[in-house]
Amino acid sequence: MDSIQLTGIRCYGYTGYLPEEQVLGQWFEVDVTLWLDLSQAGKSDDIEHTLDYRSAISMIQTLVKESKFLLIERLADTIAQALLQLPLVQKVKLQLSKPAAPIPDFGGRITLEITRTH
Repeated sequence: MDSIQLTGIRCYGYTGYLPEEQVLGQWFEVDVTLWLDLSQAGKSDDIEHTLDYRSAISMIQTLVKESKFLLIERLADTIAQALLQLPLVQKVKLQLSKPAAPIPDFGGRITLEITRTH
């Protein structure tokens, strides 16, 4: 199985358990691996035979910006399910990070990783 990796997608959004997270917002970072068959595109050199990754990046950015969930788990699953609806995509691995989670005395990042298939 072939894959396309899209990394370092940085977006400002309003998902978070604390009320101020849903009002003030925060930065999120998304990395995804999309599994699909790229053999036809490799032969044809035609974008119609592959994933136009611009649409995947735009979809991720829109979902992060417009969604308001309590849990990042819900946001990650929503993004993964949307990506699975793109043509040719058979499997998605997604990492969603909060690089500056509002936790006292914590300077690290929170990252979760999920994998979804059809």
